[in-house]
Amino acid sequence: MNFRRLLDIAQSLKASLVVVGILSIAFLIFSLLVGMPPIGYVLIVGFVAVPTLLYVGRSIRADTNKLTDARFLLVLCASILVMLPVIQAVPYGRAHSNPPITGEPQWSSPRTRELMARACFGCHSNEVEYPSYASVAPISWVVEAHVAEGREKVNYSEFDQRQRGADETIEVIQEGSMPPAYYTRFGRHPEAKLTSAELQELIDGLRATPGLSED
Repeated sequence: MNFRRLLDIAQSLKASLVVVGILSIAFLIFSLLVGMPPIGYVLIVGFVAVPTLLYVGRSIRADTNKLTDARFLLVLCASILVMLPVIQAVPYGRAHSNPPITGEPQWSSPRTRELMARACFGCHSNEVEYPSYASVAPISWVVEAHVAEGREKVNYSEFDQRQRGADETIEVIQEGSMPPAYYTRFGRHPEAKLTSAELQELIDGLRATPGLSED
């Protein structure tokens, strides 16, 4: 197929290409806002793009005039609709596990633990409360990735083992990177949005808790 033929096809599918561009940008923005893991991009784009491109390729090889905007968008919409129930069968993100609690820091006070539980235990503990939407893909993938990453960095429920990120606890809270913005975006986890007074109270309590600062 020569370049001229490809250009003619692109010209005939102007509206379709605009729609694909808009959908791609919207998907990218949504994914960044919720913290989509790489597997989400691969699976969603793959399930939608493969059947759509197969249809386009078959139409081009047949060299017919059936490849129109209407037909292309119909195939694209059908791929999206089929993708949504199909990805529910992906096992990743369905474990919702909470391993046993084997040890916690020697909290300076019950209040310090309470504030930490509100702000950080949603990802950095073995007491994760999984919301109902955590069973629906692709959000289930997002939740699973966040919890796995959080526990890997520091798990306050397994403090009998070395937690390499524990001494950065105060630093990341002061920087405002914990909890991450996507954790409380769209009104989710309002309990984790501590007031300025609560943040200072938490930091003071953490300074008096062994192992949670670089001091």
